Amino acid sequence: MNRTAGILVWLLFSFIIDSSYAQDSSKSLQLLLPTQTNWNVVPEGGTIRFDLNVAGIAQDSVTFSLGSDKQEGMELDSTGHFRWTPGFGLADRLQTAKVYPVTFDVHTRQGQTASHTVEIKILDVNRPPVISELRPFYVSYRTQNTYKMDSQVVHDDDGDPLVFIPIADQMPEGSKLSSQGELTWTLSQNQFNKVRQTPQYIEFWVEDQPAKTRTKGRLKVEATQMDLPPDITVIPGEKHYKLKENATVNLKFYLSDQNGEDDVETFDFLSDNQEIPKTALIKNTNNQYEFIWQPGYEFVKDPYDSLGVQITFYVLDKAKNRAERRITFTVLNTVNEAEKDRYYYVQYRQLLVQAWGLIEQLSEKEEQLKHDYKKAKGGKRNRSVANASLGAVTGVTPAVTGASTSPTTQSSGRIVSAVGGTAVLTMGTLEATEVIGKSMKDLLDRYNYVLGKRSELQNKGDVFAREFALKSARRSGDFIKKLDDFRNSMSLSGLVALELDANWQSRKQATDKALKRTFKDFTSLEETQ
Repeated sequence: MNRTAGILVWLLFSFIIDSSYAQDSSKSLQLLLPTQTNWNVVPEGGTIRFDLNVAGIAQDSVTFSLGSDKQEGMELDSTGHFRWTPGFGLADRLQTAKVYPVTFDVHTRQGQTASHTVEIKILDVNRPPVISELRPFYVSYRTQNTYKMDSQVVHDDDGDPLVFIPIADQMPEGSKLSSQGELTWTLSQNQFNKVRQTPQYIEFWVEDQPAKTRTKGRLKVEATQMDLPPDITVIPGEKHYKLKENATVNLKFYLSDQNGEDDVETFDFLSDNQEIPKTALIKNTNNQYEFIWQPGYEFVKDPYDSLGVQITFYVLDKAKNRAERRITFTVLNTVNEAEKDRYYYVQYRQLLVQAWGLIEQLSEKEEQLKHDYKKAKGGKRNRSVANASLGAVTGVTPAVTGASTSPTTQSSGRIVSAVGGTAVLTMGTLEATEVIGKSMKDLLDRYNYVLGKRSELQNKGDVFAREFALKSARRSGDFIKKLDDFRNSMSLSGLVALELDANWQSRKQATDKALKRTFKDFTSLEETQ
């Protein structure tokens, strides 16, 4: 009895331990996030920091990591300390707040895992306009001098519209600054002499809209003392371009000269690649040019992936003063999609032409077998009648033989002779020479095979023509596989038995119209796809 009670106690103790272990293992990991207000809100350029914890588990027994939606610059160490300084441009003035979801993963040493997604809100931060070093404003006497602020030098990183605002006590008498950044000034004699002695500075404000954030600019004004070189303005103003073969480059050049537009004499370019034609530079006016260039598909030779080109554009004035702008291009090797589509179309059409020809040949064979089958049926019937009549005339054979001794009767080919009581009939008809002796079952089997094969080719050809009628469908990976499958289905197991002519040629032309009559969904390359 005591032994039985001990066993029951041991079983009860084991059940309690197992239940406790099951409850502990079934507990899911719970990620603890910060509780303070706006803990997940951060402005552009600011830094967000917080620590992750797990409820009920020692911090040193878990490991934290970021999910696949990790943003650039995010940092999370294994102890759960998160840090991120979002850059500018994640939000804008139209969408002042933008949410970025971030997934945090936690792992325990026992193999338990959990994930939690947190939304971090990024607030737009307006940046003031940027003014880099402005080129000097060279002025002359008795002429209206015009200076246009360079948009590459004065810009706003947020893409906000800019307005130029003059500072009244900084503007010389007679000068005017427009809101678009055009400064005009016709100097008097005293003003010009003063500028010649000491360069003058004009200050102004650049304000972005609609935030009204301002940056002060400072422009140096100098008198023209010598023949300055012309200036080249390029639109767009990039110095390096990356493009694919067959893409078009279009650059616009505006030439200016402090001594007058008539002082510009020559504008041209030099290239380290001789394949760029001189005709790519087009002259619109004496001071406006365009560079239009399209590298063809053969510009980058295989096996190279890309080719770098440097072009130097230069301008000369009448005094041979020179100004240059160097622009580099990286041309990427590109597949000629039009040529590739044309190749796939040729494969598509050639296989349908092959199927069309085989269907035509099988149609002719079907008519021939149908004709032979009808003649075989007639030939068998005639032969049965002839055999039945021979038994009836055996007894009168001598009379017939004696009566048919004339050359005319012998030449007819219908002579009956009796030898040993057996009648033999010789027939010179078409049925006896071509049809009699052929098995009707063999003709019927071949006829059914031709009929079934032609129907099979027609159905598969219709499906193939419809499935790959478009260029996009032929670009898929299934095209080559199904091309081979369709070609293999054209093999005839009964080729020898059918006695098909390997050199057979259709009397019809395999035109697009003929293919469309056989395969109604066939589409030619010239049709709109």
